[in-house]
Amino acid sequence: MYAEGKCVYMKKTIAIIGLTSLAGFYAIFSKPNQLKPQTIPTAQHVDSLKEDESESSIAKLYKEIALEGKLKFEAFEMAMNGYYNMSFKNKDIITVIDFSLPSTEKRMAVIDLKNKKMLFHTIVSHGRNSGEKYANSFSNEHGSHQSSLGFYKTVNTYQGGNGYSLVLDGLEKGINDQAKPRAVVVHGADYCSQSIINSTGRLGRSYGCPALPRDVAKPIINTIKDGTMLFIYADNKTYLAQSKVLKAKPTTLIAQKDIVETQTGQGVMN
Repeated sequence: MYAEGKCVYMKKTIAIIGLTSLAGFYAIFSKPNQLKPQTIPTAQHVDSLKEDESESSIAKLYKEIALEGKLKFEAFEMAMNGYYNMSFKNKDIITVIDFSLPSTEKRMAVIDLKNKKMLFHTIVSHGRNSGEKYANSFSNEHGSHQSSLGFYKTVNTYQGGNGYSLVLDGLEKGINDQAKPRAVVVHGADYCSQSIINSTGRLGRSYGCPALPRDVAKPIINTIKDGTMLFIYADNKTYLAQSKVLKAKPTTLIAQKDIVETQTGQGVMN
């Protein structure tokens, strides 16, 4: 009996050892669960996410201000990209002029970013040598009598030959930085009126100044003076290729409400 019991005991022990070995063998050689490696975002990926978030924020702001049908999104988007890459004393107000439109349409929009509303929407004249109904040619040269595209900072007001006027400081070197020496200013003009459009089929033209109707010139100038941004847009390949402001990556998102100083500290892109 003792021998038989011992034999049974040995058989059970061998069976247990066999099962344990088999389990160990399976654990070692079976294929482990595949875990997805953790993705570490690269600097390029982070920049891309920031750009996407910035673009979506601009689109949201565009809708909140109800600009559709009044100002092209492309013009507003470029204006905001520049706004976030330069420094302005007065961050609440921006002005966008869309010279891709004919002079018979309202091409100037003055926008209150703080309160998210459009303050003015009006016609505006372009330079006489930039084109007739449409502004197609642009220049930074003295005596060209053409408009200049790009980003400007509004400065001081004065009473001149064209009445109450607003000095503009061009912020893009080689593109519009001669605006002040050329005396390119915002002012009122009799040739910028609906009656001129009705009689000639287009607005009268300036020597390069963004001229406004007499009745709105003063209130607009008083609204945008002293350090606000003014952006003149056109679907112009030369400008889009040359503008360092537009090529710069947005350095801050709309929700942050911060403006980053340019490298020169003066707002002019070298």
